[in-house]
Amino acid sequence: MNASEHSSAAEIVYDDAASAPLSNGEAAAASAVPTLAPSGNGIGCHAGAGAMHKAAAAAGKSEILARYAADYPKGPHDQPQSMCPAFGSLRVGLRMRRTATILSGSACCVYGLTFTSHFYGARRTVGYVPFNSETLVTGKLFEDIRDAVFKMADPALYDTVIVTNLCVPTASGVPLQLLPKDINGVRIVGIDVPGFGVPTHAEAKDVLAGAMLKYARNEVEAGPVAAPRARSDKPTITLLGEMFPADPVGIGMMLEPLGLAAGPVVPTREWRELYAALDCAAVAAIHPFYTASVREFEAAGRKVIGSAPVGRDGTAAWLDAVGDACGIAQAKVDLAKNRALGAIAGALAARPVKGRITVSGYEGSELLVARLLIESGAEVPYVGTACPQTRWSDPDREWLEAKGVKVQYRASLEQDIAAVESFSPDLAIGTTPVVQHAKQRAIPAMYFTNLISARPLMGAAGAGSLALVVNAAIAGKARFDRMSEFFEGVGENHASGVWTETPQARPEFAAKYAKQRAALAKAEEAIGT
Repeated sequence: MNASEHSSAAEIVYDDAASAPLSNGEAAAASAVPTLAPSGNGIGCHAGAGAMHKAAAAAGKSEILARYAADYPKGPHDQPQSMCPAFGSLRVGLRMRRTATILSGSACCVYGLTFTSHFYGARRTVGYVPFNSETLVTGKLFEDIRDAVFKMADPALYDTVIVTNLCVPTASGVPLQLLPKDINGVRIVGIDVPGFGVPTHAEAKDVLAGAMLKYARNEVEAGPVAAPRARSDKPTITLLGEMFPADPVGIGMMLEPLGLAAGPVVPTREWRELYAALDCAAVAAIHPFYTASVREFEAAGRKVIGSAPVGRDGTAAWLDAVGDACGIAQAKVDLAKNRALGAIAGALAARPVKGRITVSGYEGSELLVARLLIESGAEVPYVGTACPQTRWSDPDREWLEAKGVKVQYRASLEQDIAAVESFSPDLAIGTTPVVQHAKQRAIPAMYFTNLISARPLMGAAGAGSLALVVNAAIAGKARFDRMSEFFEGVGENHASGVWTETPQARPEFAAKYAKQRAALAKAEEAIGT
């Protein structure tokens, strides 16, 4: 079809949106309404992280942004390349019983988050409060959120309603802190999880877990609360950080000789488990980046210990730390160690791992996995984690560095790929793009989240679990070599495929458009401020 034919063709119409009446007079009147956050000015997600951060601070979010900056420090670069942080807090809420979830953010963000959550098996409805420029800058969005919360707060269905501001509402200063604390006995928890304030989805889990622990701690201080479904008759160790379901069972077996039991895993699956988590002898920061949660436990007078019972050395040191935190006699601790360490040593010896392995990921357990691999016999020259360094990860970092391992906190994709290039491992464990990069070079690779996190790591069960999949992956090197040989000569990047004339690289075009994008981003940031 030529241009003239195209212009005369009938327009394809999908709905009657184009026939909606327009009134510039009404729009002008709306713009005259005093705004909830004038400095936010309805800033859009296209404005860039810097502009949104400034807008949020000017719109009354400076305190929460300062708290996030202290709890989740960035660096050596601004932010790891990871999924939207809000996925972490969303997933925590969706896994809890009798808990409703409401998101406030751009429609595209909400779509992506709900799609990803249901992809991971959420099977829960996600509430969404839409907005436009008018409702955002006039404060009507907050009223809409408040109305939605009142509609959702049915005590027959829910114990808790969690409301999450994404980037744009946070940047515009939508004040979730002004929502009622409870409605008809249903708790209301509002949190801000902007991508420009929370670096990773792993830390966003802590944002929600910490907010819920604070709420629960205030409830406990105010008077009697509901009893947990199950409660041990022994003092418990609360386990901080998501883990494979078999791990708490194994940890409980290791604690039994000490007269202790494994307590709830935080994030919990039900609100009243939070009370049991607070009512513990000590807290084990299995995932060491739950800074907000640790603050609440410490406010409740609980001691927090780092690392985890991973491998022989890790288990011995961890049991010593538990004994010290709980005031248990060393003879009793030694008995527990003797019972656990023999089984772990046997499992490690029965299933050795031979090969050089690089480890990277964004779950927060990367250092633990590296320790276990090294005790299994593997050479691990590099560990990269998207999470920050904290004092609760120091035992693992010090142990790894003593073994000559390069530990990189807040690792970027470029650093993880550089490690693969530098060390030429027999196996690369990492995020999806790291795995892709390694496999393109005929290096066996495994996705950390689905293939490593989905296995026990603690105690004797963990000692043998990784060896099976890791050894199988390393043994697949010959298959990668055959595939690489088969596809030899088909090109790569812009020249991949079979061509009669191979495309030529035009770096000058790339440079030209890179400058245009940089100029556009700078202009948008200036407009946003």
